[in-house]
Amino acid sequence: MLKKISFLNITFNNVEVSDIEKILKKRGLFLFPSGPGLSDLNTNPKYHQALINADQVFFDSGYFVLLLKVLKNIKVNKFSGYKFTKILFKYFKKKSIKKTLFIDPSKKLSTSYKKFIKKHLNIKSSHYIAPVYNQKKIIDKTLLKKISILKPRYIIINLGGGVQEILGFYLKKNLKYKPTIICTGGAIAFLTGDQAPINDFYDKVYIGWLIRILSKPNIFFYRYLKAFKLLLIVFQNKIKTYN
Repeated sequence: MLKKISFLNITFNNVEVSDIEKILKKRGLFLFPSGPGLSDLNTNPKYHQALINADQVFFDSGYFVLLLKVLKNIKVNKFSGYKFTKILFKYFKKKSIKKTLFIDPSKKLSTSYKKFIKKHLNIKSSHYIAPVYNQKKIIDKTLLKKISILKPRYIIINLGGGVQEILGFYLKKNLKYKPTIICTGGAIAFLTGDQAPINDFYDKVYIGWLIRILSKPNIFFYRYLKAFKLLLIVFQNKIKTYN
């Protein structure tokens, strides 16, 4: 099986479900870049650097997976943040993981996530409500201080694409120990019902993006429309594969 590819100096890992528990024992920065996010690689250097310096980058975008197949004849497995989060939560429950920190986008969502975690995982989680970051220069000394006190084994960043990756890289560079930092964005919100009703079928057939557009067209239509830029980026760039 093809193990990984290198695209614009970003190493994407081609994984199976059976690989995830082994991966979860590792430490570092885990990213799940979306199609709209990848379409900004040529214009957002901080985002690009975050992906280059990540320890695990997954094929979250079904659109990217299809472009690789159609334009480059490269077949890889889509592994979405939604799918990963479901496995992650089962792992937390199975291993009784205690030290976890969730970085949430708002007080309302944080409250919803806490209720879901308490009900379904039965673990004690810490939560941090993120401020509105300046994407060009993300600095959060308050968060660094909180993490240095808590020292969570896992840090789950539930923020929007283009911000969470840069924040994750900022934490990786500035923390004095090495946790597992996972940027899965709105994936937990699919499980709590706070976002579009994504399920296993929609995820499997690559139409999660469509369900999100139908649920909130004013937010997601233009976000996914700009992802078409990725077609040209994939077409123009060489991709290395590793078996």
